[in-house]
Amino acid sequence: MDFYQHLSRRKFIRLASGAVISMSAFSFMGCGNNGNGETAANTANETATASGNNAKVFFTSDISPQGLLNVYDRIKDNLKGNIAIKLHTGEPHGPNLLPIELIRSLQSNIPNSTIVECNVLYSSPRRNTDTHRQAIETNGFTFCPVDIMDADGDINLPVPSIQERIDSGIIKNPGAHITEVPVGAHLANYDSMLVYTHFKGHAMGGFGGSLKNIGIGVASRHGKEVVHGRGWPTGKEFLERMVESGYAITNHFGSQIVYINVLKNMSVDCDCDAHGAAPVCSDIGILASTDILAIDQASIDLVYKLPPEENHDLIERIESRDGLHQLAYMAELGMGNRNYDLIQI
Repeated sequence: MDFYQHLSRRKFIRLASGAVISMSAFSFMGCGNNGNGETAANTANETATASGNNAKVFFTSDISPQGLLNVYDRIKDNLKGNIAIKLHTGEPHGPNLLPIELIRSLQSNIPNSTIVECNVLYSSPRRNTDTHRQAIETNGFTFCPVDIMDADGDINLPVPSIQERIDSGIIKNPGAHITEVPVGAHLANYDSMLVYTHFKGHAMGGFGGSLKNIGIGVASRHGKEVVHGRGWPTGKEFLERMVESGYAITNHFGSQIVYINVLKNMSVDCDCDAHGAAPVCSDIGILASTDILAIDQASIDLVYKLPPEENHDLIERIESRDGLHQLAYMAELGMGNRNYDLIQI
């Protein structure tokens, strides 16, 4: 079945040479409810046009090195100086990792770029720097430098507005929130960041998009303990700390952070699971944006538009973990725009 037959609420726009040459009536339908009034699709602006205030999310169904370069070209002007490419290198021999040739080709076209990671909190070869480096090499990341940013400790980044929200009484349970997050100390060596994300399910977050990639992935090992909380509790308070951590990182880079989500090999499990379940969803494509909320919202909308026999397990994972609350809390903090134009290239 043609994937584009499923599009129904958000505008789908085709651009060529910077000009709008056609606009279909396609748009994305509302995508489910998590039982608390939060839907995957924000339905407030069903008639927004490309000339409005929507975020731009670029899309290609061509999941290839060239397709990746094509979407990257639309967002690359925001990147300056020393560029960190934040991605999830995965557990050794992870079953659902993205093809290494995608990032190899992209990185070679980004001057002054370095792949960056941080050590993990759970029991894994990736917990300690030396064995983490071995895991990175095992998974094929030998074509460029890989900086484990917390190899020399961490630094704290402030989370904008959280103390003010606590002081004003908006936040009722301040002990469940964070006003700063420890991140890998080497983050200070970079001027810009490209967040390259394998979009998929996640055992605690419901789904892992650009927000999870930085909210957990840029936190140092100590920072991950701060974000997760003692005992690894699940639920909205964890999700909000993850969003707050991500907010600290987006605030740190300002306009010089951009996002790519690859919707391929979308298991219900993260690449941190060495025995992740086989994907059932069809591969969809690659998204790119300068707006973290818009790209994760668009990715969710695309997943929810797949046929039920494909997306049932992933949706169950997302909603059973209140995963859509990531989007709602990002919007509440003003981290981006849930209304977007999906622009095919």
